[in-house]
Formats: sequence, C-alpha cells, structure tokens
Amino acid sequence: MIDLSIYREVHAGARAFTLDVAVRSDARRIALFGPSGAGKSLTIRAIAGLLRPQRGHIVVNGVALFDAAKRVNLLPQQRRLGYLQQDYGLFPHLTVAQNIAFGLSRGLFNPGRRQGLPASTSRWVEAFDLQPILGSYPAEISGGQRQRVALARALAVGPRLLLLDEPLAALDVGLRVRMREELAALQAQLDIPTILITHDPQDVLMLSDHVFRIQEGRVVADCAPDELVAQQAAAWAPSEGRVPAMA
Repeated sequence: MIDLSIYREVHAGARAFTLDVAVRSDARRIALFGPSGAGKSLTIRAIAGLLRPQRGHIVVNGVALFDAAKRVNLLPQQRRLGYLQQDYGLFPHLTVAQNIAFGLSRGLFNPGRRQGLPASTSRWVEAFDLQPILGSYPAEISGGQRQRVALARALAVGPRLLLLDEPLAALDVGLRVRMREELAALQAQLDIPTILITHDPQDVLMLSDHVFRIQEGRVVADCAPDELVAQQAAAWAPSEGRVPAMA
C-alpha cells in the first residue's frame, strides 16, 4: 500500500509553485504521469526524503517515512528506498564496482577500488551482466550499461520501494524500447513496489498497473494504464475534416 499526502510551497525567485499531491493505491507498480513542470519530480524528491513537505504523510506498506502531525521524518538513508534518477547519478570518478557499492558504504570514505563487492550486490552484478565492466568508469560504458549500473546500486540496498525518475528519457529511441522491456521484466521478478514518473504513455502502459495524472502540482485523475493510452490517442486523433494543430 502506498499512501501519500504531500503539501509543499516552493519558491524560485518570483515564481511560486504549490505541490498538493494525494496518492493512495494497493497496486505494486504506480505511475505518476504528466508534463514537465507538473510536480512529478518534486513528489519523488519528497518520498526520497530530499524535500520536506510542510504537511501531510508518506506511508509505504504501513511504514511511515514522513508524518507531519506525528513529527516523523526519516532521513533519506533511513527510508531504505532505491532511487533511479533520470541522469542515473553515477559518480564519474568511481568505477562501476565502486558506484554499485556506494549506497552500502558507511562514513565519509568512498569504497576502495581494490575493495571487493559486498555479497548483497552479486545478484545484481550477475543479473545485469556487469562483471566485464566492473573496473570501468561511467564515461567508458554505454547508456544502457549506465542504467543497469544505477539499477544495481539502487537494488543492492534491499529497498522497500523503488523510485524511477524518467528512467528512459535520456536514451535514444531504439535503446529506450529495449530498456523498457528489460525494466518490465525486472519488475515481474521483483517483490518490490515501484513508483515511476514519466510523460511517455508507453512507459505507463508497460511499467505500471495504476496511473495518476498530475497537472500543476495536483492529481487530477487516476485510471488503468490502457485507459490513459486510449485517452492520449483520442486527444491526438484528428476530428472529422480537421488536421490537429502542431505544437
């Protein structure tokens, strides 16, 4: 069960934006769908503990990560979440092995280059076929490999929830299709709920079971993925005798 009620006023210069999102679902795969600037990334940051709501609550499978009324606000490292960012967030000065182990390290020191990988990472190194590139740096590997490294790092911590922030947006069309299929296969294997944010209906269709549409900081509707795709197709379909205007 995912139960979110997140309220936060955000100010950037003269611009003010109000995030007021409510999501409640028993689905294992949830998507937050909407255009850029709708508040999707702010919602994910709040769940991850990187943005503190002014009021509301964030509950994952009965565990309160944040509750303003009860003064609960777990630190990001206490929330046990896997967070896959759009740019993957890999450290360029660390090898693939060091990047994967980074989330498991303690203190101020990076995991050493000669230090062996913790046992909890071996499953993901094997699953994503990363053994041949463990000594490589992010700049030396492909976009698909970078995504697999970021996923291995996110999953190595044994997360209670996996957050996917536009995970395919940085990929070219061909690679995006392949990685979408890989992500769907991974979701089928994992007993971990996921929250995906995207503006692509195909991501929603393949990677979610319940989708919430967000506009201007608020949830305006929720439905099944195939319903959203049908709605999007209808919105783009030309009316009789009229060609839809180009943006």
